[in-house]
Amino acid sequence: MSLIARVAAPAAAHTTAGLISALLSNPRRPARGDLFAPSRPTGDSGRLPTGPTGLGSSAARVPVRRLGTVPAAAVPSSTVRERGLSLPDGPTGLGSSAVHIIGRPPGPVGTPAPVGTPGPVGTPRGPVLHCPPAVRDDPALGQEVNERLVAWAGEVGIYPGQLDRVRSCDFGRLIMLAHPETDDPDRLLAAAKCALSEWSVDDHYVDGEAEEARPELLGQRLAIAHSVIDQAHLPEAYAPQLEEVVGKDPVMVALRSGLDNLAHYATASQVRRLRHELAIMFVAYNQEAVWHTTEQTPPVWEFLMHRHENSFVPCMALVDAVAGYELPPAEFADPRVRRAFTMAGSASVIVNDLYSMGKEDPTDFSLPRLIALEEQCSLDEAVERTVAIHDELMHTYEAEAAALAVTGSPALARFLAGLWAWLGGSREWHAGSARYHAPAGPA
Repeated sequence: MSLIARVAAPAAAHTTAGLISALLSNPRRPARGDLFAPSRPTGDSGRLPTGPTGLGSSAARVPVRRLGTVPAAAVPSSTVRERGLSLPDGPTGLGSSAVHIIGRPPGPVGTPAPVGTPGPVGTPRGPVLHCPPAVRDDPALGQEVNERLVAWAGEVGIYPGQLDRVRSCDFGRLIMLAHPETDDPDRLLAAAKCALSEWSVDDHYVDGEAEEARPELLGQRLAIAHSVIDQAHLPEAYAPQLEEVVGKDPVMVALRSGLDNLAHYATASQVRRLRHELAIMFVAYNQEAVWHTTEQTPPVWEFLMHRHENSFVPCMALVDAVAGYELPPAEFADPRVRRAFTMAGSASVIVNDLYSMGKEDPTDFSLPRLIALEEQCSLDEAVERTVAIHDELMHTYEAEAAALAVTGSPALARFLAGLWAWLGGSREWHAGSARYHAPAGPA
């Protein structure tokens, strides 16, 4: 099920839907808001790792150069400020006088409560996702970006006859929440255009939400679409034929428009970075098509690998471009940075998998459903296992990002903190969507 289908679908009837609604609407955000704030030590030494830890670390023994010479120790907030980190401490931008920092966890920063611990009176009981609070919530800014995004979708021709549905998804709010380092609606709109064009590939070609899906043509359509992402240069006699095909396909028009617009705010290497991430996502779309056309049910390990390739990573790759700086390409490509970055991406899309479980489509592949099938457990138990996987990824990102921040450039520390803010904003958007579309969970 595509992202738009998940948002617009009615609430599911199965009993697990109530648990998921309670999980996503829970106001508690147990992860610290400031990624680099000192936290209580969890071991004897309290030192942060200099190499991979947690999920999959046994296979991640890649020899890499050191990013710097500073020992990997806990990073004080003052160090991050000195290095130029500029995430706002409070609301900024259009309409900020009427809003406030949302979802601050009760109790000291860095001391999350155990899973299932009840919060303040009225807080839903059950598992709690380890995620930071959103840095800011500026509804007016989000609405402006959303309206301009819907108008652009109409101009390029994606989602014909469904623009009200696109508007109701409120992707402008998602981008506003996920990129708190800028209140420039033009920069936020650039990110939103790229995101919506990416998701339109799924909706038009894969899931058939916007037009009839043609699984037998998917590989061909993705290959032609990729010629727009990585511009194909044909001999003069043949180039017009490719352009004719591209010009008649609204998805390809949207992809080109979004990337061209991004170039006004991003460097060439940042745009190239996004093109690379989209190519990886196209590979994952083909994998998903194979599952459906051959009626395969993927094992959990393969689905998690799929989520490594098909996640919010393309959106998250624009954290620095939207904020107006650039993470050096060599640091972005470092295997340790890549590992942390993609783990954050996997965690972000697992939230979306949980969200889809609360919607009406029992045939849709999602991590909880596959865990329930493979481990022969209840859906409720599978949801709790999914939360545990999500939290393992988040805790690993916290530890490894903190270590990387002191061994890399100031831009790397800022980028890693920006990713953390992106995760908090995305979580908040999903929470709002869950409250709007699903019934309230048990108190």
